[in-house]
Order: sequence, then structure tokens, then C-alpha cells
Amino acid sequence: MKHQLKSFLAATATAALLASGVSAQETPKAGGTLVVALTGTPRVLNPAVQSGIVTGLPGAQLFAAPLRYDEGWNPQPYLAKSWEVSEDGLNVTLHLQEDATFHDGEPIKSSDIAFSVKIIQQYHPFKSMFAPVTSVDTPDEHTAILNLAHPHPALMLAMSGQLMSIIPEHIYGDGQDPKNHPRNNEDVVGSGPFKLVEFKPGEHVIMERYDGYWEDGLPYLDRIVARIIPDSSSRTIALENGELHLSTFEAEPTLVNRMMKADGISVSGEGYGGIGPIDWLAMNTTRGPLKDVRVRQAIAYAIDKNFIHKAVLRGTAKDALTGVHPDSPLYNANVNAYDLDLDKANALLDEAGFPMEGGKRFDITMELVPFPGYKPQTEYIKQALSKVGINVTIESVPDFPSWAKLMGTMDFDMTLDSVYNWGDPVIGVNRTYMSSNIAKGVWSNTQGYSNARVDELLDLAAQENDQEKRKALYAEFQEIVNEEVPIYYLNAVPMHTFYSNKVGNPPIGGIWSTSSPMDRVWLKE
Repeated sequence: MKHQLKSFLAATATAALLASGVSAQETPKAGGTLVVALTGTPRVLNPAVQSGIVTGLPGAQLFAAPLRYDEGWNPQPYLAKSWEVSEDGLNVTLHLQEDATFHDGEPIKSSDIAFSVKIIQQYHPFKSMFAPVTSVDTPDEHTAILNLAHPHPALMLAMSGQLMSIIPEHIYGDGQDPKNHPRNNEDVVGSGPFKLVEFKPGEHVIMERYDGYWEDGLPYLDRIVARIIPDSSSRTIALENGELHLSTFEAEPTLVNRMMKADGISVSGEGYGGIGPIDWLAMNTTRGPLKDVRVRQAIAYAIDKNFIHKAVLRGTAKDALTGVHPDSPLYNANVNAYDLDLDKANALLDEAGFPMEGGKRFDITMELVPFPGYKPQTEYIKQALSKVGINVTIESVPDFPSWAKLMGTMDFDMTLDSVYNWGDPVIGVNRTYMSSNIAKGVWSNTQGYSNARVDELLDLAAQENDQEKRKALYAEFQEIVNEEVPIYYLNAVPMHTFYSNKVGNPPIGGIWSTSSPMDRVWLKE
């Protein structure tokens, strides 16, 4: 027997507005051009073969996913109007919107779902999120049945946001390489609420409403112009001048606080739980003093996170105690916070066999991440650890590829890093801790961390459909890694949305920010 999930579009206009985050007191207005900021140039506009927030904004407008997620982490209908999950968790059946079409007018069929799954499995950077899918049955044009080798609770989240973009088989099934397909950036044929007008790398992505969109009256906007503005100060000036309506993934504390005081601008830190970004101090557990868990714990006790949060991040970030983002329903806040305790840090270092001699215990290196904003934290950590006799040498890395090579080959002692959860731990958390991922590339288990119980817990949680049991498994996992400190968690990255008060229903009510469709965003004037 199958369990029907809540899966129908809101029956009334009021319910639809509430589901989308629009106040019942506001009446959406159709028309207008929304001008948004992109922090960089997308490599491609096709999210089926490319991850990242720069691809996510245009990609989620041009291509539809089967599901949406609301702010309560509940799946909602989108391209799939309803769905069922079998009792054994081995089949997920999607019922598609009957009148959905691609931007060239061709109907979106169940065969396109099957094709998109195959492409994601082969080419997406997070291909493992669909690894348990063994086949997709298409009994009719509007029914797709995903068959799984084992229960896969991450699948529902993986079918939302930019993670599962439905692409047309009649375009991408022509034998050309999907990652470098000529239709990824030009003459894009999408499945979402907006269609491509023009993509000029370094300048803009222009999209206009698709009149064949299956939801009546949507999208509200006539056009979205995504201006490519890498410089954060330039983005804020453009917002203050009225040249921009919206900018997302803004994390510079000075600018966040500045925009909180700007007239006609609102600032929100909501809507990033699915992205799940965390700043942390990564420690190579395979070499030198860091092989000893007592040394890693001492480092945690020697760092004053309150100083980082207040002095460096200026009150814009929330704490993070584990590798699961604090907005996630799977987050375990009941773990050791490692409050500043220099006496405990010194005792642990003594116990580990590193006595203080001439004001120093040992030398260690710390790579300076070649991104803006990391230098103050890096310099502070160097100073903080000197108080317990750890002499840190900061090594500057010239560029991102050089830093990535150090990470991928585990040729480092410590470094700051920012890693995203991407919704479900199976997608963005497990990769960091599984011993099977050691030394297999960038942003995998670059700490060389290995714990048999952690491997077991992550394997079990990846196949547990009972939410409470799954939460308990991840709670134990978080307790272990918090105690063994392969990573010291600093804070959730303080991502914020800056938006003009002219914007109705800004993208802050879900979990994917602008990596989800903006078909219900509108302009008040």
C-alpha cells in the first residue's frame, strides 16, 4: 500500500498566496522587470550538469524541478503535482502537470524525467544524490516511477531547488556532451517559469516570462535582468541608487550592517537553510600534532568564537556547533560548545606530550584561503593559538586552484573553509566524514578523518526513512565529530538577502533562496 503525500496545489487563491509567503493583505501585481545581482558569471546555465549559486539563480528560473520546499522543510508541488512513496521506500512515483511544456512548446513528459535523472547521475558534481536510483519507469507520459536500490530519504530534497532541473531529451539527447552542449548558454530550451533572452558573460543574463507556464497567472514578473556584479560594494551602491532590486548571498559584515540602515532596503538572513553554508577550521588528522585528538580539542578551547562573531563578523552570523547547518531539522545543538578555556587547552596539550618550552610547544602551518574575508579570522586564530604555545605560520596561497590542490592532496595542516550542506546530509555532509572519501579530491574528506562508527551511522541514516530514527542517527554522528574535532565549527556563513521594499514576496521564505523559482516574486510599483 502506498502513502499519498500532501501534494495538491492550493485550492484557493488565498491558500496559494500563503503557501508562497505572500501576505493575505497584499495583492500581487503582474508585470515589471526585476533587476537582481549575480556575484559572478555562470559557467553554464544548465543546473543538471553544474552546481553552485551563480548557476542556481538563472538556472532555477529557466528550468523547473519536480518539487519545491517551504520554510518548514516540507515538500510542495511544482512540476510534479502529486507524488507517492512506497511503504518500503523503494519506489517514488511522480505525477506531472499535464499541461507543462518546454519553452519550445514541446510537452514535458515522463521520459524527460528519466532522461534528466540519467544526465544528473553521469554529469552533476553531486551525482551521488541520485546514485540509489536504478531505473525510471514511464508507464504513461505524465507518470514517472523512480526505482531505488535501497531507501533514500535524501531523494525528496534532491528533487527540489536547482538540484534536479528537468531538461529536454529532444535537445540534449542528440549525442553531444551535455556538460559542453551548445544549448547550455545559447538558445536555451528550459522547463521553468522564465525563458532566456540573452546571456552575455561578464555582463548579464536576461530572462522573460514564459507565457506557456502551467500555473495560471504566473510568473508575475515580465522580466528578470540578472546583472553580473562581482564587487560587493558596487552591488550595495546599485541597491542604494535604485539600480538593483535584489541581491542575495551577501555575507560581508560591514555591508550587511550598512544595508540594515539604508532607506528603502530590507535585509534578511532567512531562506538559506537548504544551501546550508558553514565556516570551519579544517584540521589534517593524518600528520603531526593534529593526529592527537587532545591537540585538536585544545585548539578548539583556545579559540574565542565570541570574538569572531562579535568583532570580526560584527553580529551578523549565528553559531554552528556541528557540520549540520543550524537551520536544518537534523541539527543537534546539544553538544560541546568549546567555550574559551585556556587552562583546559594547556592541560590537554601537556597531556598529549607537548610541553611548553621557551613559550612554545610546536609549530604548525595554516593556509590562507584566497578569498576575501578570511584573513581576519586566520590572523586571529594565529594569535589565539600563540597563547597556548602553538606557533602558527600563515602560508598565503596565490589562487583557488593552488589551494584546492593542497586540499585534494591533503598537503596542509590547517585551513579555514566554507562548505555547503546542500539540503540533506547525504548530499553535502556525509562526503566530509566518510572514510571512503579520504584523499579523493577537493572538498571531500580532506581531513583524513576515519571513524568506523561514524561510517556506520552515516550509512544507516542515508537509508532511514523514519524521520525520528534518522534524526537520532545524525545526532549521535554530530556528538562524535564534535568530540573528535576533525573540524572546529566557527559559524554559519552569514548569508543575507538585500532587497528593495518595492519587491513583493522576496525569495526568503523557503530554503533555497534564489536557487529556487521566483515565479511568485512581484514588484509593488
